[in-house]
Amino acid sequence: MKAIVYEQTGDPSVLRLVDRPVPEPGAGEVLVRMAVSGVNPTDWKSRRSSPPTAGWQIPGQDGAGVVEAVGAGVDPDRIGERVWIWEAAWQRPWGTSAEYTLVPVRQAVRLGDASFDLGASLGIPFLTAHRCLTAGEFMPDTLRAGALADHTVLVQGGAGAVGNAAVQLARWADATVIATVSSAEKAQLAAAAGASYVINYREQDVVEEVRKIAPDGVHTIVEVSPSRNAATDVQVIRHGGAVCVYADGDGPEVSLPTRPLMMRNARWQFVLVYTEPKAAKAHAVRDVAAAADQGGIRVGEDAGLPLHRHPLAETAAAHQAVENAAVGKVLIVTSDA
Repeated sequence: MKAIVYEQTGDPSVLRLVDRPVPEPGAGEVLVRMAVSGVNPTDWKSRRSSPPTAGWQIPGQDGAGVVEAVGAGVDPDRIGERVWIWEAAWQRPWGTSAEYTLVPVRQAVRLGDASFDLGASLGIPFLTAHRCLTAGEFMPDTLRAGALADHTVLVQGGAGAVGNAAVQLARWADATVIATVSSAEKAQLAAAAGASYVINYREQDVVEEVRKIAPDGVHTIVEVSPSRNAATDVQVIRHGGAVCVYADGDGPEVSLPTRPLMMRNARWQFVLVYTEPKAAKAHAVRDVAAAADQGGIRVGEDAGLPLHRHPLAETAAAHQAVENAAVGKVLIVTSDA
């Protein structure tokens, strides 16, 4: 099989296209013939900073394809099933940037008739967004249609991959969604994703605009850049609300005013999808699969998430595009599965 491998940390030039034997699934595993691999910021950050523990690493946490073989203890009826994959390369060498990969069976989720492009876009962004939308005092543990009715959510950075996922999931659950963006182009993307209101923070006062929509403040903030937005978040979070931080966009540290947040019993929740509580992860996988099956989440320009496709041999260019903050979803076409 063809696979992308790196054996040392570094820039995208360390990625090599190699031939490898197709692996055999072990107990509790499935072999998936990959169709599309999704590229996320964690892929290039790991490639730059985390030496491969097995001496080699196939990158790619997310993807979609078809189950081709199963290991001991796995229902053989799963062979031929279309699936989406999450966290393939987390503490394992078998990522999704290859013609085949191995994953534990629970990490290959039924995709049904949805596109492989959608399946490859679900994992990291949508599971992260789900955690951000369910970790607060006012928020439910699970999402479904109606679960966030009468809730207002602020998505800081509504045109990013996680921002788009948060907008789509929150709207699927019937929340009122306010998204902030930095340009007219990104405003169009956030609106296409389903945001109820879009605020250009370069041209408008975010606190003033949010207060017009939610005089008592918002229930949850999905936060991409806490160091830049902390002062705004403090002013627009409601009593008992939560600021859910999933990135450190403009700096590794954040300063918070103690007394105002104490008075509101507000929560700052830090989110890393790989290490979130197991029960929360299980809820997220189930809910995201349901949303995809029901047509509640989409990809493409009309969903506010333009797709950028690269062939497997150009994985380095795909990684560079994500490092360069490409707007939309970067995908790698791995085979014609």
